[in-house]
Amino acid sequence: MVPAKDAFSFIQDADSEIYDILLREITREDQTLELIASENFVSYPVLQMAGGVMTNKYAEGYPGARYYGGCEHVDEAENLARDRAKKLFDCEYVNVQPHSGSQANMAALMTFLNTGDTIMGLDLAHGGHLSHGSPVNFSGKLYNVVSYQVDRNTGRVDFDSVRKSAVEHKPKLIICGGSAYPRFIEFENFRAIADEIGAFLMADIAHPSGLVAAGLHPSPMPYCDVVTTTTHKTLRGPRGGMIMLGKDFENKWGAVAPKTGRTKMISELIDSTVMPGIQGGPLMHIIAAKAIAFGEALQPEFKKYAQDIIDNAHTMSEALLEKDYQLVSGGTDTHVILIDLSNKGVSGKAAEKTLERAGITVNKNMVPFDKRSPFITSGIRLGTPAITTRGMGKGEMKKIVQFIDQILNDIENDTIVENVKLEVKSLCKFFPLYRELHD
Repeated sequence: MVPAKDAFSFIQDADSEIYDILLREITREDQTLELIASENFVSYPVLQMAGGVMTNKYAEGYPGARYYGGCEHVDEAENLARDRAKKLFDCEYVNVQPHSGSQANMAALMTFLNTGDTIMGLDLAHGGHLSHGSPVNFSGKLYNVVSYQVDRNTGRVDFDSVRKSAVEHKPKLIICGGSAYPRFIEFENFRAIADEIGAFLMADIAHPSGLVAAGLHPSPMPYCDVVTTTTHKTLRGPRGGMIMLGKDFENKWGAVAPKTGRTKMISELIDSTVMPGIQGGPLMHIIAAKAIAFGEALQPEFKKYAQDIIDNAHTMSEALLEKDYQLVSGGTDTHVILIDLSNKGVSGKAAEKTLERAGITVNKNMVPFDKRSPFITSGIRLGTPAITTRGMGKGEMKKIVQFIDQILNDIENDTIVENVKLEVKSLCKFFPLYRELHD
């Protein structure tokens, strides 16, 4: 894609070097198939707001209680984002300031826990996230971590094992959700275990949040003490994080302030943990862009989009199974497909690199009980949000699986890679990104 001449003229005039880099990234996105499950393409209004003038404003604090003057309009934007998020997720409290999902998780954990407390989260190698207790992450460094895993045969969370481990180790908080778990998150089952041992329950819905918002994935709100998410991925907003409390959870927990003796609500504790606890000034241009994305997600069209994401993932899963690919858990309920390539004799790293050369972007990913290192892996993770945003449907899903299969069945064949790359570019032309940028 060649952008309209004046689309980025200010950048071109000011810095030709970064302008050229920008054009290369525009071309990459337009001419390749984005299958990374955690990526998506924001709308043009979100793109504009994320690059808008609100990036100029320092707004430490919260609406009505800032540390700086001149915040009346960014207050309006943040309040609008919060109100729309509450409506979207049917929740009682929202903090839209976290810069990322990991920072949302950090703030939630630091609110409910003390350093050294025990937490339980899904093992990274079984589909969990770094911030759910990985030893290389803050969560694994600040807390005592007990990881749970999926069943070797089903690829789903083994709740008998989770309960047994929870009873034995008595974690103060249990995290449900993950970054490579293809199935619905079983909030009710986790709640029962948390209640039995008196633990807090935290849901990380960073991946299925758009599906939750559309009513196509179970909601964590009736079951979880605190809920975190990213605002990109299936929610299709700008990169960022968010923390929520379901109805009735706002008044369920609190802490006595040491000086005043007043009981602080859990929302106050979360707010103060986010800022000044772990962050300074919020990114007001991103918060305003979040407001736009939440408004888009409240429209009827978004539910159809979310359903198309799931339908496309099902179609892709079925096509992969027909070609003898091993899918963790046997398929998917969501947008995530996790493929174990062991029977194909190809590592995740080799698959990622070769597919990228053909214009197909995926990520290598560990699979449950993986015998390879995290730098090599035995699997790859696929997702359908971005290609669904482009308007691709079931026919394109089958074609994409054919492309993947051609390459992985003869991964050393450069001719196949080049031929597939041409076909990928041809397919992408029918589904252009950002028509607003075209001449």
